[in-house]
Amino acid sequence: MGSTLRALRALVLLAGFYLLGVLLLAVLAGTDYLLFAHAPAAVATKLAVVSVLLAIPLVRGLLMLRTPKGEEPSGLPVSEADEPELWRTVRELADQVDTRAPSRIVLTGDVNAAVSEDAHLLGLLPGPRRLYLGVPLMQGLTEAQLRAVLAHELGHYAGSDTRLAALTLRGRVQLQRTVRNFEERAGSTEARERARQERKNAKAEARGKEAREIDTGGAGITYRTLARIYTAYAKLYLRATLTDSRRQEYAADASAARITGRDAIASALREIPVLDGAFGFYVRSYATLGTDAGLLPPRGEVFGGFGRMLTARQLELAGLRSELSTEPASPYDSHPPVADRVRRIELLPADGRADEAHGAAISLLTDEERTYAALEDAVLTDEVRLLPRTADWQELLDDAMAGNLAALNTPLHRALALYTKSRPALPALLTLIDNGQLWQLARRLPLSDEAAAAKGRAFREFVRPTLHNSLHSMVMAEFSARSRMRWEFSWAQPAKARLLPAPGGTPDDGDPGLDAAIATAVDRALADPPDTVPLRALLPPAPRDPASRETDAPR
Repeated sequence: MGSTLRALRALVLLAGFYLLGVLLLAVLAGTDYLLFAHAPAAVATKLAVVSVLLAIPLVRGLLMLRTPKGEEPSGLPVSEADEPELWRTVRELADQVDTRAPSRIVLTGDVNAAVSEDAHLLGLLPGPRRLYLGVPLMQGLTEAQLRAVLAHELGHYAGSDTRLAALTLRGRVQLQRTVRNFEERAGSTEARERARQERKNAKAEARGKEAREIDTGGAGITYRTLARIYTAYAKLYLRATLTDSRRQEYAADASAARITGRDAIASALREIPVLDGAFGFYVRSYATLGTDAGLLPPRGEVFGGFGRMLTARQLELAGLRSELSTEPASPYDSHPPVADRVRRIELLPADGRADEAHGAAISLLTDEERTYAALEDAVLTDEVRLLPRTADWQELLDDAMAGNLAALNTPLHRALALYTKSRPALPALLTLIDNGQLWQLARRLPLSDEAAAAKGRAFREFVRPTLHNSLHSMVMAEFSARSRMRWEFSWAQPAKARLLPAPGGTPDDGDPGLDAAIATAVDRALADPPDTVPLRALLPPAPRDPASRETDAPR
């Protein structure tokens, strides 16, 4: 379907929204006319008031003609003087796609690339164009893959997709507003009816009468009916416009394959979901590691560290590239399934361009480190940017883990506090275990209905995993508080705890298997029967009280 026909259909669908509103208003007006002509005046007047109340959200939906501009993604605008190689690449590809290049390039902090256009007259006239390019995306793609992604996005310009987006966006926004308006009014009506019935029941109970069951099933039903009508049209509208969106993706893929090569766009489509998942993991496990402790990584490392993690985990990520998502497609998806897009592209004949531009896409930037730092300033909030920064990732890990362990509040901590009526402490817990009170304590843990009903061995098996995890954490916290533990930072695998030598010992006295040793000792402490001796032997000795040292000193 050509851009002219797509524009015409978008206009018809948008006009359908307004036509639906006019028809519903006409139905209300006609009903009021018939009521005043044939019904008693009192009844007609009451129903006319209802009609007016229903007409208000209809009229509001019709008069809200202006579509609010979406917020521009936060990012770092870069001029041609800032990034000449990136701009040269984009302009070169725009010429090959036969479209006008964007007037602005904005680097963002996500695994994404997108284009937009501030078109005028509902998209009939072109406007300024913007290209949004994620720095984490550039960190994970080769230059050939990035060129394919850029050619795909520029293909949306060539197909007038960004210009027609204004039409479809207006319809979606108007439908959402109208449906939300009716649902809010239905909710308000139901709340008023509930409050009225509650007041009535309160008066009845005050007179010694039995209160009636509150029933608000009929409250707001007319608003909900109108909301369902608009929801039905919204589904039709979304199915039609999102079908176009999926066709546009296929067309942009074909354009990218023609300009940059079949293998480049196919491999980029395989890579992007892997990078997206990897970046989410990186943010959770590395970039925000010090959030609870109020710490940030070194300057520039919020984004710079992602590239180092990708390099360290290449083997781990390699297996994910061949595992394309098999989730079923939905008529409300804006993009076709990646697996289908890759399949279509790989069915194209080989074009002999598989060996082009294997260098890292991030090398297109003039100064990577400077960009990482500037991007932090552009996308992090003022509050986050003011947090203190650590000297390196090892310091961030040590400080974050120490803070997290010091602030532990596991289910076992809470249960122990309730049971002992004092501050939860590991020595007190071990004493309870030795005294045979562990399973009475376990009854204070948050329990499922099935666990709460269980007894004996069945109950112990239900709660043992929670006890194990919490006790393991308490022991780690004890080592951390005694400064007898450090963490080994790694980009390739989870951080590992290592037991430091006792004061006066040699560095070789440290135990690299601390976590496994604690797990084994915890298992013994929670066994049937329990044995806390291995765990007590493993724990570092508590610091002696200075007064005690004076008393024990030789005279």
